[in-house]
Amino acid sequence: MAMFTRALDLFSRLVIVIAGAALVGLVAMMGWLVFGRYVLNDTPTWIERAATLSILCIALPVAAVGVRERFHLSVLGFREALPIGIQRWIAVGCDALVGAFGFAMAWYSQELVDMVWNFRIPLLGISQGWTYVPLQVCGGLITLFAIEQVLLDILSKDGPEQRGVKAAFLE
Repeated sequence: MAMFTRALDLFSRLVIVIAGAALVGLVAMMGWLVFGRYVLNDTPTWIERAATLSILCIALPVAAVGVRERFHLSVLGFREALPIGIQRWIAVGCDALVGAFGFAMAWYSQELVDMVWNFRIPLLGISQGWTYVPLQVCGGLITLFAIEQVLLDILSKDGPEQRGVKAAFLE
């Protein structure tokens, strides 16, 4: 389990580094858009469509890392009020449900990719399918990271990690 966790540590860091570099590219594209529009008086029209695709490629994989790092939205007050044994099974169920959602997201977005792969994005000249590939990547990553969380929930000697109000107090 430790090797799996270390491998996912490196993988999630790689996703964050790539997303950070893509964010720098997005800022550069928007700078070029503003420069072209207001200085050159010649708006580069491809940038708006490329920026939309870039935002998908940045936000979706980082959201999957949020499943692993647990910085996604969750409401834990009810779970943390229960006994530790019950908390563990609720955490397992929630993480398994998130993993199933990620799997469904990856699986069904393949249908979207297949349906539009032969259509081209006019301003970019690439397949429309690239719009939906980030959904597949995100779904796959969510599934992978949720599997790790389920294993950690089951194998942990303690209850699930405490967050929220309980985590704020030192014991």
